[in-house]
Amino acid sequence: MKTLSKAVETKITRVRSRFLAYAVPVTSAGDVENMLGKLRREHHGARHIPYAYRLRSGEERASDDGEPASSAGRPILRLIEEEDLRDVLVAVVRYFGGIKLGVGRLSRTYRAAARDAIAAGGVRDLVPEARVVVTTDVGGIGAVLASAGRLGGRILGQRFEDRVELEIGLPEAKARLLQAAVAPWGEVKEIGSG
Repeated sequence: MKTLSKAVETKITRVRSRFLAYAVPVTSAGDVENMLGKLRREHHGARHIPYAYRLRSGEERASDDGEPASSAGRPILRLIEEEDLRDVLVAVVRYFGGIKLGVGRLSRTYRAAARDAIAAGGVRDLVPEARVVVTTDVGGIGAVLASAGRLGGRILGQRFEDRVELEIGLPEAKARLLQAAVAPWGEVKEIGSG
């Protein structure tokens, strides 16, 4: 499995229509919806914003967003599958140039736009990730976050009650190291894969 190295935007033009392709690393359907909402706000004058995404969990979806059936979202999703990408969203914003491309050319153009964006974003191996829940008091938050950061971790969620509960995602091979690193400030309640 692979994923994108970074988020990118690329552009191609076909018969006066502009296609702005966005390839973005995501980790959940919520991330996808947030990004699509942002694109819709930024490009409110665009005619269509078809997209496809595929997550590490295997969840995937494609949308033609008003283009002819299977002419936009499916070609993007097939490309993502062929590249064996996970945790990725590719959305292509189309500004119509006044001349219809035909379904075949339209499909090839969406695929080409997606391919350019994926190439510009770079591909890297997807490292298996562990989800770790750490409980600490308020005074230990900084030390736990610093330890997680040094090990390549990222905060997935947090809950504040009597004690603070932090859900951290990090490379699976480093989960036990985090457990040892945070021992002075908190405890690891659970380690799971995600």
